[in-house]
Order: sequence, then structure tokens, then C-alpha cells
Amino acid sequence: MDWDKLRIFHAVADAGSLTHAGDKLNLSQSAVSRQIRALEESLNATLFHRHARGLILTEQGELLFDATQAMTKRLDTASARIRDSEEEVFGELRVTTTFGFGSLWLAPRLTKLYEKYPDLKIDLMLEERVLDLPMREADVAIRMKEPSQADLIRKRLMSVRMCLYASREYLDRLGAPEKIEDITGHRLVCQSPSTAQVGAGAMLVQQLMTHDLQSTLTVNNYFGVLQAVLNNLGIGVLPDYVVQDFPQLIRVLPEVESAEVPVFLAYPEELRQSKRISAFRDFVQDEIITHRKQMKELAKF
Repeated sequence: MDWDKLRIFHAVADAGSLTHAGDKLNLSQSAVSRQIRALEESLNATLFHRHARGLILTEQGELLFDATQAMTKRLDTASARIRDSEEEVFGELRVTTTFGFGSLWLAPRLTKLYEKYPDLKIDLMLEERVLDLPMREADVAIRMKEPSQADLIRKRLMSVRMCLYASREYLDRLGAPEKIEDITGHRLVCQSPSTAQVGAGAMLVQQLMTHDLQSTLTVNNYFGVLQAVLNNLGIGVLPDYVVQDFPQLIRVLPEVESAEVPVFLAYPEELRQSKRISAFRDFVQDEIITHRKQMKELAKF
């Protein structure tokens, strides 16, 4: 099978248009169309349904697109490994983690990584969905549970718990609850139990919701919860790592917390020798060590 025709087919299937694929490949629409027709003839199959709004893959086209997509990802991996320098760290690194950890802990610390490796290009993908690392949806992941996918190198970084926090101004105005039952007189700010999140956090929220709460504010991510708490809207359920960067938060009801949530860093076995992965892994581990030291210092007060 002609590799060049497959490359053009993949671009057309991805773009859904001969014109857009041609622009991407620097080819005319007629040249792209000829290559697609030639591929269909060689396979004796129709790969696209043509209609006014563009192109839709046929069943046979879907099968071929799955194959070319897997091939493209494998080629990207090989290309990345070849480009990795023995002396320098550069190029694109796709990092995936949860919205909360990525926005509240990781992103604010990336300045240090860029200062050391200014030629690094990080694509930070924040979502609760677990991306498929072996299929190259991302290069490295930080996850709130141990990855179950095969062929991954994984390292446990730290543990976090969801705890209750409020601002000093809020507590001065309404008073701090002394026991769990006292929370009924306060507004609870948290993620909705139905929102995608770690199980331990959802269970704590469900437990708190069993009390006759005066008022609630639910947000679909921890960044929103944090902003609400900092602006004196109520007592919030937040991961304990936020205390380091927001010392104005006051812990409420210290005995109320979620179960321990393990945090893992993972990446494909085939990227073991990647200098970009090594640089990112070492950076995160160094920041975790610093984080632990600062948390111990905070615990003394």
C-alpha cells in the first residue's frame, strides 16, 4: 500500500474536506482528489461518502482511518525519540492531569521548568478523562490514582486529602464551626457529587450533604471552589495542597477529611529514554520535595 496515499487519506479523513487537507499538505484539491480515488481503486472500496457539507468516512474508511491514526501516533513517538538530544531538552511535551491539580498546583510552578529549559514546548491538557498514553494521546500524565494501563512506567509522587477551608474574613463574620453538626449554619462550597472527580472527594461531599445545610454553592472544578472561598462565600472542600500557595486559607474542622488520594506520574515505556520526559519528571519530583518541606513548616504553626 502506498504510504504517500495513506498520508493524504489520513489528512482528508482528519479534516473532513479535500480543500482543508490540501491546504495542510500544500497540495491542490484536484491532486488530493486524484490520490484518494487511486487509493479507493487499489483497495476496491469506497472510503468516503461525499455530500454538500464535506466528507464522511464509510465503514471501510473508518477501519483504514483507525489504522492510519495508530500509525501516525507510532511515527510521532519514533520521531520524538529520534529528536531527543543527549545534551539538550527541547520540543513538544504533552502533559495531562486533572483540572484541579493542573491549574492550582502544576501550572503555577512551570516557570522554574521553563527557566531551565526555555526551548521546551508544553501542551498542558487539563481534564478529568483518563487519556490513553500508550496510544499517544499524551506523553506523560499525573493522575489521582494508580494507572491501570499496561506498558507504563509509573511513580507515586505524593498523597492528597480533601479538607475543609474558609477565609479569615468569612470565619470572623460567621464564626468557625466546632463540630460537624455546626456546618448546617454555613454555606458549603464544593464540587457537585455528580461532577467527574476523585472518588474520595465525591464521598466527602456526599457525607457533608447529608447535613441540613443552610446554603450550598457547587462548582464543576476546584479552581472555581477556591475562588469562591477566597471571596468569602463559604466553607469549601479543597485538596490540601492548596494551603501552601494560599496561606490565607484557614482549615476548618480538622478531623473532617477525605480518604487519602495517591498521586502518580506515568508515561509510556517506549519514552523511557526521552530527555523531555526525564526533565519533566525530575522537575515534578523536586517540586514535590519542596512542597513536602513547606507543608511540614506550615504544620508547626
